[in-house]
This record gives sequence, structure tokens and C-alpha cells, in this order.
Amino acid sequence: MDRLGIDELITEYAVAVDDGDWEAYRGLFTADGRADYRSAGGIEGDARQVAAWLAENMRLFPMRQHLIVNRRVRFGVREQDIGDTARVQADYVNPMRFAGSDGGPDGGSGEPDFVCGGRYAFAFARTYDGWRLREVVVQEKWRRMQPAREGNATP
Repeated sequence: MDRLGIDELITEYAVAVDDGDWEAYRGLFTADGRADYRSAGGIEGDARQVAAWLAENMRLFPMRQHLIVNRRVRFGVREQDIGDTARVQADYVNPMRFAGSDGGPDGGSGEPDFVCGGRYAFAFARTYDGWRLREVVVQEKWRRMQPAREGNATP
């Protein structure tokens, strides 16, 4: 059941980022939870700071889709109870579309023009409300941008 709970939390994380639901994003973390997006050109900070940064910067990409795979779960020990903490290493591929690209003003249909991939390191803690994120570290390994097509203004 713990594995399913952690898997659900990772899915909720991806959906919150892709849908731009920053309140839900903040709610996935413990009170002291942090995220580190520096390897992808972002910031490191508490969940509130990072959610604000994401809200501003993800406007560039109205279409985004996180695919998080190869989830390796390892349970830890805290306060003499087995299974109160967990770490997950998971690979990701993240296709996105720039605002105003071929897919219309809302980034709708059309192929992605920015794709990146790498690995997440998630740290979880069991709380009274269930599993929550204590830490998310993004290790971007690659990115690819399509060249701008004539007539398209790509940032």
C-alpha cells in the first residue's frame, strides 16, 4: 500500500506541474519540503518559493506533459519505525510547447518544440495526512529544441 501511495503522489506531482495547479503542488510537500530545479536552469527553495517560480516560468510553455518512469522505491527508517521515509529515483521525459508556437495561442495541438529528460530524486516522509514530499531534486540530462519555423515567434 505504501508503494501505491508513493506512486500516486508522484503522479499528482506531474499532474500539478502540467496543469499549473500550484496550490495542489504546494500541498504535496511537508511543511519543510524543498525542491531543486537548478540543473534545469531553475531555482532551489521551499515549496512555496518554487511554486511561485514555476507559475511564472511555465507560462512560456502552455502545453507540457511530464512522463515519469522507471520508479525505484527504497524505504528508510525514521524514529525507529521501518517505512516512515522513502526515496525514489525516477527518469523523466518532458515534452513542452512554447506559447505562440505552431499550436495556436494556447499551445494546443501540434508537436512539442522543447523536450527535456533526466532523473528525479524524490524524498518522502509519512505524515498524519499520508505520504508527502520532503525533497525533489531534478537532474536534467538533456534537452532538445526545435528550430523556429518561419513566421513563428519562439522565445
